[in-house]
Amino acid sequence: MSGCTRDKKRARHFLYNIRAMQPGTTNMEANMAFDIRIDVTRAKSSAVGKENGVMPVELKSVEPQIAAAHKVLRKERKDGVYGFWDLYKDRGVWGDVKTTAEAFLRKGCENLVVLGIGGSALGLRALITALRSQHYNIQSKRARKGFPRVFVMDNIDPVTFRDMMRLCPPGKTLYNAISKSGETAETMSQLMIVIDLLEKKLGKAAVKDHLVVTTNPRGKGAKPSLLHPVADHYGLKSFEVPLNVGGRFSVFSPVGMFPAAMLGMNLDGFREGCAAMDKRCAAASLDENPAYLRAAIEYLADTHKGKTMSVMMPYADALRDIADWYRQLWAESLGKRYTLDGEEVYAGQTPIKALGATDQHSQMQLYREGPNNKTITTLEVARFSKTLRIPESLKFVSELGYLRGASMNRLMAAELRGSIDALKISQRPVMRIILPVINENTIAQTLYLFEAQTAMAGRLYNVNAFDQPGVEEGKQIARTLMGGNG
Repeated sequence: MSGCTRDKKRARHFLYNIRAMQPGTTNMEANMAFDIRIDVTRAKSSAVGKENGVMPVELKSVEPQIAAAHKVLRKERKDGVYGFWDLYKDRGVWGDVKTTAEAFLRKGCENLVVLGIGGSALGLRALITALRSQHYNIQSKRARKGFPRVFVMDNIDPVTFRDMMRLCPPGKTLYNAISKSGETAETMSQLMIVIDLLEKKLGKAAVKDHLVVTTNPRGKGAKPSLLHPVADHYGLKSFEVPLNVGGRFSVFSPVGMFPAAMLGMNLDGFREGCAAMDKRCAAASLDENPAYLRAAIEYLADTHKGKTMSVMMPYADALRDIADWYRQLWAESLGKRYTLDGEEVYAGQTPIKALGATDQHSQMQLYREGPNNKTITTLEVARFSKTLRIPESLKFVSELGYLRGASMNRLMAAELRGSIDALKISQRPVMRIILPVINENTIAQTLYLFEAQTAMAGRLYNVNAFDQPGVEEGKQIARTLMGGNG
C-alpha cells in the first residue's frame, strides 16, 4: 500500500470516525453512540519526545497517588463534602426546575435575563453557545420554537446593562438572579436596578411574576443569603444551590438547569450525559478513567516538563465558550499559594482559550515557535449538524481549484489536522476530545469530565480545589471603596 493511499485512509478515518445509530438499536447502544472520545497519544513521549511528552514510566509513577486520591475523593463524595458529583441524580430538583420553567413559559415570557457572574454565568454561557444557534436572539420567535431570547448579564458595564434594559421590556421579561450568598456586589447591584424598574413599571405585586432567585438553602447550617429577605418580601420562587457545591461546579444545579429549561433544552439528555461520564470515571485506573488520565498528564506536564500553561482550542464555534468555562474551573481551583499541608507552593497552570481555525491566524505562531511551555487540548466534533458545500465559483482563479466542490466541513477538518500535525512536528503536546455530535448528552459528558479531572488534579497538586481565597480580598477592598464593610 502506498504512503499516499494510507494517508487518504487515515484522513477518511479522521473525518468520519463516528458510530451512526441504526434503526433498532438498543438504548445502551444509542447512549454509546454519544460517547465522547479522549485521545492523549500526541501528549506522550512517543509523539513529542521525552523532554515534552509524558513517558509511560512517569504515568506509572503517579498511579499510587491516583489510587490514594481516588479513595479520598470517593469518601468525600459519600460523606457529602463536595456535591457536584451527584447533582444529576436529584430527580426532585430537576423535576422542580422543569415544572417551574414550564409555568413561566406558559405566561408568554419573551426574554430571559440572567443576573450572575463567574460560576453563575460561565457554565450557562457554554450551554447556550453549544446548544442554541449563534444567532439565536435575532431569530424569529417561530425559529426559536417559542422560547425566549436570552441575555446573560455577567458584568457591570453600565452601557451594556442599559442597552439590555431597552431591549427587554420588563412586562415581557423573566429575570433570574443567581448568587449563593446574595453578597455578590455585581449581581446585587443589577438586581436593585431590575426591582426598581419592575416596581415602577408593573407594581410591587407583579414582581413575583418576573423574578426568580437562585441562592443558598435556608437553614441546614448555611449562612443566610441576602436573597432570602428579597424572596420573602416579594414572594418569589427560589431555587437552592447545595452548600457543598461551589459556583464553578454548579452548572448541573438550578444555576444552569433552570435557564436551560427555559430555553427548551433537553434536561434528560444532560442527566444521561452526566451519568455516562460518571460511570467512565468510576475506576482509579488511568487506563479506564479519562478524567484521571487527563489530570495526570496535565500535572506531570506542568511539574516535570515545564508546561505551565493549558490551552483549550475548540474547533467548532458551538464549543468556544466551554474554553471560557474551563478557564475559571482550572484557574480558580488549582491556582493556590498553599498546599493542604500549609506549604507555600504557588501551584497551578495558567489556562488559555483559543478557537480553531480562527486562532491559527493569531496564536498558532506562538504555540509552534514560542516557548514550549504549553499543553494544548483540542475540542472537536466528528459530525457538524449541517453541511455547507463550497460552490464551483470563481473558476477564473485557478489557484482556488482545491476548494471548489469541497465543503466547509472538510476544510475545517483539514485545518484541524494540519494544526495538530504541525504542533507534533514542533514537539508540542496535544490532547484531543472528540464529540460525535453536539447535543445535551455530549456537552454534559464534556463538562462532567473536566469537573472530575479538576477534582483529581487538586489532589495531585495537594491543594484545595474547592475554595478561592485569592478572590475574596479584592471583593473586600471593592466593598470598602463603595462605603461598605470591608
